[in-house]
Amino acid sequence: GLVAGLNAALAASGSAPVVFDRADGYLGVMIDDLVTRGISEPYRMFTSRAEYRLTLRSDNADQRLTDKGIALGCIGGARIARHTAKMDALAAGKALTKALSITPNGAAKHGLTLNHDGQRRSAFDLLSYPDTDWATVAGIWPELSAIDPAIGGHIEIDAKYDVYLKRQTADVQAFRRDEGLLLSDVDYDKVPGLSNEARAKLKAASPHTLGQAGRLDGVTPAALGILTAYLRREARKSASVSAA
Repeated sequence: GLVAGLNAALAASGSAPVVFDRADGYLGVMIDDLVTRGISEPYRMFTSRAEYRLTLRSDNADQRLTDKGIALGCIGGARIARHTAKMDALAAGKALTKALSITPNGAAKHGLTLNHDGQRRSAFDLLSYPDTDWATVAGIWPELSAIDPAIGGHIEIDAKYDVYLKRQTADVQAFRRDEGLLLSDVDYDKVPGLSNEARAKLKAASPHTLGQAGRLDGVTPAALGILTAYLRREARKSASVSAA
């Protein structure tokens, strides 16, 4: 209802609709599920429905969605100022934790056991260890004590998930590349090589993007490859016509 009202207002003003995708939040997951898969019973939201649930955490909801709200004019000036200050503090704090480093022998003096491999480890690296928290690194480097503990907590969470978040970020980038390939004007009867099942599913669902098409039952990776090749050919044709 909120998204429908928002897009109704945007349509009335002649603006493009806003889309919340599966990497933006659970709202995007729910809308995409309803649109691409339909329902036969009341929809229940589970974290297992989200491919990017490491990113869709409650502690970073403002980081994921506030900029979108600002772009839409839904956020007031005071909140914008708070958000900007928080993001600046997070960036500065994370940069500082990555700049500060210690040797295994130095860490041992603070009660931390590290591999004696001669490698220096940053405060951010130490935060990724299960038994190390923000208070631990702030005890080693006094300059970290000047950072708001709430900001430190966010940095600690990012450090704990860092390896997994890097992988998920790559997945999100690939997902958004597919979401950027629009299918709204495709005549599936003119796409050679599609199976009858895939063609029927695509015509019935009318997905807006290649990403949505890939989430339809009956649309195989092979069908997606055919669609991708078709879209690229059509894009080259359009570019040639424009150049002429």
